[in-house]
Amino acid sequence: MGGYTEAEIAQFGLTFGVSAFMLYMVFIIAQLARESKAGKFGTFVLFLALGFGLLGFAIKGVIKWILGGE
Repeated sequence: MGGYTEAEIAQFGLTFGVSAFMLYMVFIIAQLARESKAGKFGTFVLFLALGFGLLGFAIKGVIKWILGGE
């Protein structure tokens, strides 16, 4: 398919697909904070609690890349 292997297409989809999904999750958290009128502290807590999993997933990828275990 266009000179790309299945593995290359899967890696591209995983990288950009998951990144787009993570950005969408940030939008959802912001929308949740806005609709619930959480205020500054409430918004901070929402991003801290719900965004912590996203941060952990991103850090895992960075650690794998640094250690060369791609």
